[in-house]
Amino acid sequence: MRKSPLSPEDIKKYNRRLWKLLIGGMVFFALFIVLIGFGLFGDIPSFRAIEHPKSNEATEIISEDGKVLGTYFVKNRSNVNYSQISPNVINALIATEDVRFLSHSGIDFKRTFTIFAYILIGKKQGGSTITQQLALNLFSDEGRQKNYLKRVIQKFQEWVIAVKLERNYTKEEIITMYLNTVDFGNQAYGIKSAARVYFNTTPDKLTVPQAAVLVAIQKGVTRYSPTRNPARALARRNTVMALMVKADLLTQADFDAVKDKPLDLHFNAATTNEGIAPYFRSVLKSEVKKILEERSITKNGIPYDLDRDGLKITTTINYDMQVYAEEAQKEYMKILQAQFARSWKGRNPFKGMEMQIEQGVKRSDRYKALKLEGKSDEEIKEDFNTKSMLSIFTWKGNIDTLMKPIDSVKYYKLLLRNAMMAMDPKTGYIKAWVGGINFEHFKYDQVKMGTRQVGSTAKPFTYTVAVENGISPCLTVPNVPVTISNPGSEDWTPRSSGTLPGSITLQKALAYSQNYIAAYLMQQVGADAVAIQIKKMGITSDVPVVPSICLGSFDASIYDMVGAYGVFANRGAWTQPTYILKIEDKNGVVLYDSKPVIKVVMNEEVAYVMTRMLKGVITGGTGSRLSYKYGVNAPTGGKTGTTQNNSDGWFMAITPDLVAGVWTGCEDRAFHFTSTRDGEGANSALPIYAGFMKRVYANPSLKISKADFEPPKSGVSIVYDCNQYLQQEQGTTELDKKLGF
Repeated sequence: MRKSPLSPEDIKKYNRRLWKLLIGGMVFFALFIVLIGFGLFGDIPSFRAIEHPKSNEATEIISEDGKVLGTYFVKNRSNVNYSQISPNVINALIATEDVRFLSHSGIDFKRTFTIFAYILIGKKQGGSTITQQLALNLFSDEGRQKNYLKRVIQKFQEWVIAVKLERNYTKEEIITMYLNTVDFGNQAYGIKSAARVYFNTTPDKLTVPQAAVLVAIQKGVTRYSPTRNPARALARRNTVMALMVKADLLTQADFDAVKDKPLDLHFNAATTNEGIAPYFRSVLKSEVKKILEERSITKNGIPYDLDRDGLKITTTINYDMQVYAEEAQKEYMKILQAQFARSWKGRNPFKGMEMQIEQGVKRSDRYKALKLEGKSDEEIKEDFNTKSMLSIFTWKGNIDTLMKPIDSVKYYKLLLRNAMMAMDPKTGYIKAWVGGINFEHFKYDQVKMGTRQVGSTAKPFTYTVAVENGISPCLTVPNVPVTISNPGSEDWTPRSSGTLPGSITLQKALAYSQNYIAAYLMQQVGADAVAIQIKKMGITSDVPVVPSICLGSFDASIYDMVGAYGVFANRGAWTQPTYILKIEDKNGVVLYDSKPVIKVVMNEEVAYVMTRMLKGVITGGTGSRLSYKYGVNAPTGGKTGTTQNNSDGWFMAITPDLVAGVWTGCEDRAFHFTSTRDGEGANSALPIYAGFMKRVYANPSLKISKADFEPPKSGVSIVYDCNQYLQQEQGTTELDKKLGF
């Protein structure tokens, strides 16, 4: 039986219902979007939050010449501007992720509706625009929701935020923000970090294949990781480039020219240790925190987080000088460690050292971890005597080996440590800072945090007081033992230092580091005056008022010693060693800038005379190998230092433009060179300075001159030319005879 056709009334009724349903659905959808906008289904960022989107951004440590030394981060992210990003990256991203990016207003409805068609045929298709993905990156702490219903709500939240982003930012700003926030795997967040981590380059220099590799990662951080799955990454890279061709953003000829090329990675794992000057950056971080805290510098009342707030810390470190210092250390310490091993060949260095080994065990991370696990002393002892796989530092690189942890403690006890600092004496700006031999294995900074006995590098302080008191550098003194009464203690007589026979001038005595002459001067000027002078020159550690300080029986840091020697090079003015120029927030607002601290602590004439005496150490004394063996012939003053039992080797050096200090020794003073020939500062410290300065002088862009120290403009009344002094003395003697004295 045939159905009767619908009457016009029925058709109108159905149409009205359909329109009501459609309009009702649209109203419901609009109301749903409005409610999302009001945050009913979860927080939506405010207008202020849109204006100032949050992101964990790495703090950058920058050298004086504008290069990045390293970063502090939770997420290794550093931002760049649009102009700093290669067009290859922009084109690859648009072609792959959002081909209509430049024309839509945050939501690509055409692409969105095609998703349903793909779902029907069982095919996945991403529907998020670059703006929506940015919204997810910036304002969703939890990331992409796994629950289907929550993901649907999150998707609509992305729509609302995306529209807000499009209203507040240009397309260039949006794509830049996206590339600055996206995760590229391997602890590389943002295009700047990714370019450095994967290709050791900057975003503006990324080629088409390199850009395609980085964009390819966005399809799956692990699946298309060029380090974990290189074959997949290569295939996906070519897919990205093919999409660029399809979008007319790459020619077919250019694609054909590069599609068969390998990934050509230059991978540098992103860690907080990455970069140069790791010891310096560790000390710097503590200092910056202290400055911000003491000066109550906050972000709207909230303390700055150096790992998240993207600060820019401009330092005084010169990038090239820092590299040269690290290279010089590595180059010579390999040689010196071999000398050290030979010096102990056939001997037992651990005889009678049970206490030192036990201390080494208790200081180790392994011991502390076992203690936290609640292990007993017996269990810990058993663990340290049971072989296990350990990663051991050597100068040929880390070695994974099976050994007893107790043996690793002994191995490290016989491993020489070294540290160095270089500074401009006129400004106090520190140019290079090497706090140890390997930050991965040995975190303790030996430049500023550590102090060691300074030995003969302290002798110039006593000579300074003597010259200030009118004693001429050319005074001739018998080089014989001197005994000084020491109130409240035994009388003190210094040990011999390879005494030169007969009588010698003070100038020659300093050049050859003669202990008896230093003691003679101490007897003349007194321990009080010398201790006061040492403190005036910036030594912050304890300096006891005892005669032996003339031979450097006190401890000091390299940081303080370099500052003190800077007084000689800087015409008698102490300039506080400085390593921070300014601290800026991520928007470039200056939060702190340094102010120089300068104090005149020595007569300018005396300072100049001391530079002449210190030059004598290099031209004909204990530091002469700087010139004859290592070929550093520029005017240089210096002083070697060797402590008791050859436990510490020092070399301090001054030029008009640069002052430096080098220290070498074992972690524990009980372990040392067996001979002064190997352990003296001239052998264990001076060669590293030589390697550093040869590199510095070879780089004319550093503008470190080879000029000599300039005398005071008012002239020098102190006679330091010993021939002239001798003539004057002879003339005075003749005159005395004539006058009947």
